[in-house]
Amino acid sequence: QVQLVESGGGLVQPGGSLSLSCAASGTIFSIYVMAWYRQAPGKQRERVATITNPATTNYADSVKGRFTISRDNAKKTVYLQMNSLKPEDTAVYYCNALGPGAAPAWSWGQGTQVTVSS
Repeated sequence: QVQLVESGGGLVQPGGSLSLSCAASGTIFSIYVMAWYRQAPGKQRERVATITNPATTNYADSVKGRFTISRDNAKKTVYLQMNSLKPEDTAVYYCNALGPGAAPAWSWGQGTQVTVSS
């Protein structure tokens, strides 16, 4: 059974930065396209970044140029560096792999809360 553990969230002022991590266990991590998602209060979960193996990346327009996704296959970990944060980035952030039809492959972890506020 795959387990995902996200960490690194917190409270940051607009314009600030945060670095998120997501560690996976119980799977052959390197074969999967990995993604970061977020869910703001009252909104649907949305995918914000993906990374293949090797590291071809793709970003939602809302985060392009500000967020950077990366991965360390040896550590079974995917990262999200978030810069120039905006209040609208406030959400719970999750990672997952892309399964058939680009649907999330595994059960969700607990997520990590990111709050951007002055």
